[in-house]
Amino acid sequence: MDWHCIAAKQVAQQLNTSAQNGLSEHEAQKRLEQYGHNELAEERKRTIWQMFAEQFKDFMIIVLFVAAIVSAILSEWVDAIVIIVVVVLNAILGVIQESRAEQALAALKKMAAPNAKVMRDGKLRIIPAAQLVPGDVVVLEAGDFVPADLRLVEASNLKIEESSLTGESVPVDKTTDALNGDDIALGDRVNMAYMTSAVTYGRGKGIVVATGMDTEVGRIAEMIGQQEDNQTPLQKKLEQLGKWLAIAALAICAVIFLAGILYGKNWLDMFMTAVSLAVAAIPEGLPAIVTIVLAIGVQRMAKRNAIIRRLPAVETLGAATVICSDKTGTLTQNRMTVQRVYAGGKTYDAAEHLEVEENSPLNMLLKVAILCNDAVEDADEGKTIGDPTETALLDLGIKLAMHKADVENGMPRVDEIPFDSERKLMTTVHEYKGKYAVLTKGAPDELLKRCKYIHDGQAVREITPDDIERISAINEEMAGRALRVLAMAYKEIDDVAYEDKQKQWESDLIFLGMVGMIDPPRPEARDAVELCRTAGIKPVMITGDHKLTAVAIAKDLGILQPGDEAISGSELDDIDDDEMVERVPHYSVYARVSPEHKVKIVKAWQRRGDVVAMTGDGVNDAPALKSADIGAAMGRVGTDVAKGAADMVLTDDNFATIVAAVEEGRIIYSNIIKAIHFLLSCNIGEIFVLFIATMLNWLQPLLPVHILWINLVTDSLPAIGLGMERGEEDIMRRPPRNPKESVIPLPMFINILWQGLIISLVTLAAFQIGLTVSLEVGRTMAFLVLGLSQLAHSVNMRSQDKSIFAMKWSDNRFMILALLLSGAMQLIIIFVPFLRSIFELAMLDGVHWIYAIALALVPVAAVEIWKLIRRVANSNK
Repeated sequence: MDWHCIAAKQVAQQLNTSAQNGLSEHEAQKRLEQYGHNELAEERKRTIWQMFAEQFKDFMIIVLFVAAIVSAILSEWVDAIVIIVVVVLNAILGVIQESRAEQALAALKKMAAPNAKVMRDGKLRIIPAAQLVPGDVVVLEAGDFVPADLRLVEASNLKIEESSLTGESVPVDKTTDALNGDDIALGDRVNMAYMTSAVTYGRGKGIVVATGMDTEVGRIAEMIGQQEDNQTPLQKKLEQLGKWLAIAALAICAVIFLAGILYGKNWLDMFMTAVSLAVAAIPEGLPAIVTIVLAIGVQRMAKRNAIIRRLPAVETLGAATVICSDKTGTLTQNRMTVQRVYAGGKTYDAAEHLEVEENSPLNMLLKVAILCNDAVEDADEGKTIGDPTETALLDLGIKLAMHKADVENGMPRVDEIPFDSERKLMTTVHEYKGKYAVLTKGAPDELLKRCKYIHDGQAVREITPDDIERISAINEEMAGRALRVLAMAYKEIDDVAYEDKQKQWESDLIFLGMVGMIDPPRPEARDAVELCRTAGIKPVMITGDHKLTAVAIAKDLGILQPGDEAISGSELDDIDDDEMVERVPHYSVYARVSPEHKVKIVKAWQRRGDVVAMTGDGVNDAPALKSADIGAAMGRVGTDVAKGAADMVLTDDNFATIVAAVEEGRIIYSNIIKAIHFLLSCNIGEIFVLFIATMLNWLQPLLPVHILWINLVTDSLPAIGLGMERGEEDIMRRPPRNPKESVIPLPMFINILWQGLIISLVTLAAFQIGLTVSLEVGRTMAFLVLGLSQLAHSVNMRSQDKSIFAMKWSDNRFMILALLLSGAMQLIIIFVPFLRSIFELAMLDGVHWIYAIALALVPVAAVEIWKLIRRVANSNK
């Protein structure tokens, strides 16, 4: 239906709704069942069976199937069955890993779902946008995303940016009048608001006329389909790494196969060995493990109040070198608080316990602060509501047991002159003991001009130039601390009926004193800033507040260090982009900045090669959030547009949460690298075992089924266990990671090689020891040592530097479970006679068990010695 051609009143009638009150909750639920959720149709989720089938598309799995068929043709039934069993088990494990990852990502998507402001039963409610139905009345404000297709019924200076639908980035002025004409283009339907467009200015109200796939954006989605690439940069790097590993592994396997043939060994045995080794050498489960680690890490971040909207942000967080943060609410408490009070010639610290005597200047000043005040005290909620300056005054009164309702009962308000920016004063008149009290608060300079008297703590007398000089000095001292200063005065009058109230009431006042207030820093922000510096990250404050206030807060928090500078937006305009790149490291505080300035700051850091995190909450912050490497939107006060442009949302609007997210990002990346290191060193160990044995023309120490089983046992649970490490204590004492560095830098590659070599050497030694008894015992020893040494090596990988004896097992209970299950899977083959015969293994005697366990622990000893050498070397630097 062409809703834009119908009058707003008729739209409401046709949809059986009220433009003022909206739908009833009961009716909304009925329509939700009729129309379904307001969501775009997603790509159909894969079933368990589809996931299972996709596990067999991998090239190496296909090769294994060919090997099983060849074995069956040649009547090698045991080999064929074992290969099939291992492949099926591997596929089941893959399905479990993928389904866990999908569930975690689905939970993440649900957490980040947008909300809508809607009228239900005549009351404004905030509900998930998915629950909107045709006929709902939605309220729109600057910064909101339009949650469904709406026919506008109210528009006050309303502008909406519709580039996602029309390609035009200029916001469209909206009206409510019906349009005339046929085939009116989407961009010309000025009385409509469409799903996914963004409100950039003004406010409005609209009736939902279409939801989900019936919306304009739904039609587009239906035409083009939706295919989102969830691969992170790290996963893409690993995919590339996997290709190179596959090429290298296949080349080595070809060499082993040819060498075996040249030595006169059975071609089928060598073919099966080469195939199984190729499968074992390539960690095909690594991408799934990385996805699981990322998803688990993201959910862990959510518990720390950081919702990650895009997975690549997790990796980028670990590499952050600069955090540009807003001041209000992020670094500060977003709650003005009185810090200093001056009354009766004395200055008080508001943080200390104040003794308030009746009729003292302090008592009278507090009464003025509480009564000449439009903020309200909500006793049920235990909070004050209103202008931040006025709520700070009520909060001080509550702290001193002076509640507004109690004070107002004794002095009810009868008249007032509201605050205005020209006078910089507010005056209220209260009935008091048969007379009237005029109470005035405002800017000290303006109020002093209207004061003829002063209460000096002893009595009321005429104010002198010395008094004014002393008051001005106190005012300047408070202002120098970046406090916002308000002065209080009063007088008594007999009547309120004056023609010129302002002139009569706001003259010949009695000066009482002043209060100084500030939005104080969050206590945890100081520690977070210090942690930033320890981690090699530069914290930067960017605010629209005055430079003096910004500098005071920045010094208090430790952001502004000796040698650092503060700069205002107007000064920033005089610096060109190239000069900004040179000077940006010197600035730690930016005051009175515009959205363009924020983008300029971010770009300057990025041109220097830094990775920048940026916070924001408004529509005007969206460009900077988009430009930054990590955009962090405020969850409480942030607009939908800011959240939509951001990579992460801070549910508590707290700077400490950004730092915690950086720490979590570092932990996640570190855990993934640990898993890669573990898998590759173990796989290389398996390659070395067969390569060395073949080159030396030994009997094969391991059968193909042995390699496949060990690969199944060690490549999954222990690697996931490493991904669940809580993080090492010094993770935030390390410098930020270079995002351009290789996944496997040269030092790590060398470690992988020598650790893999040790695993192979102890396996070959075990084979030779067992071979003195029989070939079966030799292979049993090799099978046992190769599997157990890899499990022991996974414990090594929990830390690159810390001794395993200094680590707490309680920090990672999943790792204990993984080792127990994997170890049981390895040992069950030997202890169960039926399985032992299938795998052509022997039962070991006590001496050989001791040999096997001792050899399996050699990698632990070797890595412990290497860690000790590193610690000593680092301590001597």
